[in-house]
Amino acid sequence: MNLFEKEALVEQKAVELESASPETILEWAVTTFPNMTFACSFGSEDVVLVDMLQRISPKTDIFYLDTDFHFPETYATRDRLAERYNLEFVRAFPKLTPVEQAEKYGEELWKSAPNECCNIRKVEPLTEILGKYDAWVTGIRRDQAPTRANAKKIEYDYKFGLIKFNPIAHWTSEDVWNYIRANDVIYNPLHDQHYPSIGCSYCTRQVMPGEDPRAGRWSGHEKTECGLHK
Repeated sequence: MNLFEKEALVEQKAVELESASPETILEWAVTTFPNMTFACSFGSEDVVLVDMLQRISPKTDIFYLDTDFHFPETYATRDRLAERYNLEFVRAFPKLTPVEQAEKYGEELWKSAPNECCNIRKVEPLTEILGKYDAWVTGIRRDQAPTRANAKKIEYDYKFGLIKFNPIAHWTSEDVWNYIRANDVIYNPLHDQHYPSIGCSYCTRQVMPGEDPRAGRWSGHEKTECGLHK
């Protein structure tokens, strides 16, 4: 399938499946693009999709970006999910260790140049692993941030050169938590400690009542995305 054909298919199915359930979209995705993967951050949205995929297509690869800077609770959530579903998450990791990064760019790059830190520890590993697949699934939602408001359920990801599925793009945070409670899904305990959005430990803080849910990410910087999503 060439790029023109992929664009046409994506445009058609984005309209057809806009009102479809996340499960229906995932079923179509894994059937049409068996060489597909899911990018899991172990946040609330992503654990929902882990649960759905295990019901629909348990052999679909699920990877995570191991920045070396995650909270201990995030790694523990990974391990609990792996045990419950008897699955092995694919680990994508940076070429530079934290020590090598500090030697090359200076200590605490996430403070002096957060975009560069995200590029090294997230975008580059993501680019490398997505090069092995024809499509990928994410847990982004439209109401998470203005930068995500126009996300389609199915779109062509020109940044990484493959088809992208956002099955729960239309969901609210309440929808996510309703699914977690109804299906007893394992989730990161930091969500119960005022962390609605969880990234690297150095760049994530608690969000107090009344603040924007993503206010805890890169606090103090004019930055709202790590570069994984356009």
